[in-house]
Amino acid sequence: MKTANKLTPYTPTHPGEVIKDEIEYRGISQKDLSEKISISYTMLNEVLNGKRPVTANFAILIEAALGIEADILVNMQARYNIQVARKDENILSKARKVAAIL
Repeated sequence: MKTANKLTPYTPTHPGEVIKDEIEYRGISQKDLSEKISISYTMLNEVLNGKRPVTANFAILIEAALGIEADILVNMQARYNIQVARKDENILSKARKVAAIL
């Protein structure tokens, strides 16, 4: 079985990083964006720094403001969550126990 197409990054990329790069490229401040989409600066900053997840509602706001498709951001968040979970030894241990029972 070839694994070249199944590679995952060592450190998963949070979708907030992509949004952060985009607003920096466009010269938009976090404060201006937070005001434009009517969310607190703190919430936006936490998403951009990977401390909060990108929710469907947040993704729709970003889509309206920046034109980045909400589906892409939500799917990226799901992949990020899975990659983080796969590295969590507690989850892996539980999964192995369940697999052994089956």
